[in-house]
Amino acid sequence: MSGRHLTLVERVKIQMHQEQGMSPTGIAANLGRSVTTITRELERNSTARGYDAERAHRMYLERRKSCQPAKKLDYVPLRNYVIEMIRDEEWTPEQVAGRLPLDFPDDPRMRVSHEAIYQAIYAQDSLHFLIAILPQARPKRRKRGQGKTRRGPSIPNRVGIEQRPPEVEKRTIHGHWEGDLVVGKNNDGFILTLVERTSRLLYAVKTQTKKACEVAQAVIETLLDRPASWLKTLTFDNGPEFAHHERMAKDLPLDVYFADPYASYQRGTNENTNGLIRRYLPKGRSFADLTQRQLDSIVEQINNRPRKCLGYRTPNELFLQIRNQRLLALSA
Repeated sequence: MSGRHLTLVERVKIQMHQEQGMSPTGIAANLGRSVTTITRELERNSTARGYDAERAHRMYLERRKSCQPAKKLDYVPLRNYVIEMIRDEEWTPEQVAGRLPLDFPDDPRMRVSHEAIYQAIYAQDSLHFLIAILPQARPKRRKRGQGKTRRGPSIPNRVGIEQRPPEVEKRTIHGHWEGDLVVGKNNDGFILTLVERTSRLLYAVKTQTKKACEVAQAVIETLLDRPASWLKTLTFDNGPEFAHHERMAKDLPLDVYFADPYASYQRGTNENTNGLIRRYLPKGRSFADLTQRQLDSIVEQINNRPRKCLGYRTPNELFLQIRNQRLLALSA
């Protein structure tokens, strides 16, 4: 018999055979079904008045309907959560989908894939306003192009990434950082970004120039009060603004390394985080009036965004977890 569910015709035959006094074994043989199927059908759908085929089939259809997954974002609490997180927190659909099991572990209705969210946003007129908030706000989705690379100038006493300890790549030990400089319109302001590779925690400081002395001072002041166990290595690109790396290594308990030219992927954590900053401060935007307080607010939002690579925990959550684990280890 093709198909695993009983049909209305089969249910009518079950009712007829039962009324004739046929046993479940006989009914099963007559319909070409297993005895278990017939027995379960009779137990599930019989009443004090006996088995009614039409009633049994109607109950079956109702159960099937309740088991079917809801259409994309038809469940109101789920729809509201998705809208709120994208509109108010500027999370990506992938972050929203990944965070749902953490925020609603006991509610299976609060589940949706990031692809379903994208499809709903582009298909439903009532959600079109979210397109402008997506990471790539385009009328149609498309693959990202390749990133830009830039030439690395000569830096005195530069130590290449090939000499960096292999443990850095594993991301199992906290304290390895990546750094970069984000540039405002017409070079009217700069943002130093420092990202910890394991927790993805971000620090950002505005500088007035990209002079190596000012950038070095900003790096030192940002990391100086951090515990020595949190400072192991710092990796930059080959920009001249990082030429005073020896001063950083002298004033901070860390070693400074430089990525290979044309290899931005070697600092992917920093590059991706800079992309998040650009959502708030897009290219072509002046940094002249940007205050450190405004920048701190942006950094706080980024550090509280769930990340797929962190199991949809936030950098702040993971950073606090790592810190508490170390405190417990020290007190043991």
